[in-house]
Amino acid sequence: MSEKIIQLNEGIIKEELKDLVRNSVEETLNGLLDKEAAELTNAAKYERTETREGYRSGHYTRNLQTTSGEVNLKIPKLKGVPFETAIIERYRRRESSVEEALIEMYLAGVSVRRVEDITEALWGTKVSPGTISELNKKAYVHIEDWRNRPLQGGKYPYVYVDGVYLKRNWGGEYENVAILVAIAVNEDGYREVIGAREGMKEDKSSWTEFFKWLKERGLNGVKLIVGDKCLGMLESVAEVFPEAKYQRCAVHFYRNIFSVTPRSKMKLVAKMLKAIHAQESKAAAREKAKSVAEDLKTMKLKEAAKKLEDGIEETLTYMDFPYEHWTRIRTNNAIERLNREIRRRTRVVGTFPDGNSALMLVCARLRHVAGTQWGNKKYMNMKHLDNLGSDEPDSIAG
Repeated sequence: MSEKIIQLNEGIIKEELKDLVRNSVEETLNGLLDKEAAELTNAAKYERTETREGYRSGHYTRNLQTTSGEVNLKIPKLKGVPFETAIIERYRRRESSVEEALIEMYLAGVSVRRVEDITEALWGTKVSPGTISELNKKAYVHIEDWRNRPLQGGKYPYVYVDGVYLKRNWGGEYENVAILVAIAVNEDGYREVIGAREGMKEDKSSWTEFFKWLKERGLNGVKLIVGDKCLGMLESVAEVFPEAKYQRCAVHFYRNIFSVTPRSKMKLVAKMLKAIHAQESKAAAREKAKSVAEDLKTMKLKEAAKKLEDGIEETLTYMDFPYEHWTRIRTNNAIERLNREIRRRTRVVGTFPDGNSALMLVCARLRHVAGTQWGNKKYMNMKHLDNLGSDEPDSIAG
């Protein structure tokens, strides 16, 4: 008696299943795109309705890597209405992350043997090590286009600026390179990375060129610039944006006072300083600052008292703006969080071969964070901005 032996080719079965899943994913995504187009035009394909708002004009194809493999998307072309889809937005965010990883691999000197494995993990398909330099060139072009894009968010009332220091190799010696970064809140209340540029040093010349570059690209309507105290930056603000006010970051101001405060008294001094910025008006804050300065002198912290008296006014500018915005604009925390992300990401590289390489990786990180973490989240409600209080509001209601 013979037994029928059935032999299964496991490799063929896996490949067939993979193709089946990939085809299903491709069909589903294209179905969603078609549905989005129908909703935008208010009509199905070839349908004639009186309420039609746009017309189809064929489609173009775009590849998208998924966990099931590469799928071909048929992106509808529409006339009369713009076509934006969440699918493509996710693709763009993924693209920026891949760009950043490629640049980081290049700068960190990843071995050729590892390139195929890493790119396969990133994309799901292997990329020849010989193409990495070309991919980096393309990534650099995309990032440069993004970095120099026109600013089209309308007016930008609040701007946060800071400098990030990284190390580069210059003629066999290591030196610091400053990357000047600016983010802003537009008139609709959304955050946007508006600029990053190599500054060599945080001097007046670098800041002036930086601000002029932002202005040329469309930065306007600036009411307040928030940052740490830097004389070069302050002079540049007055020159390029004479109508804008300056807010010295309260947190950096505290750190400056802590530099001349004994560790044993730091917690107490911190509470005293925070009490100043907890006041309901600028007049009350000034009075509180005078009281705190006298207390510091009594505690024999004359140098700390002097720093407080000399710098407190610069930290109270935020009180000229709507109370609802105070916690967002009295510190530079919005950009400090970004800087921590940049330092965390660039730490693995160590020393950059040149300033442009540092700039490209910083921009890749800025673009990725803005695209993936900020999204469409409103940072603040701007409806109160048109009703600014006086220079000395009597209370938080002002």
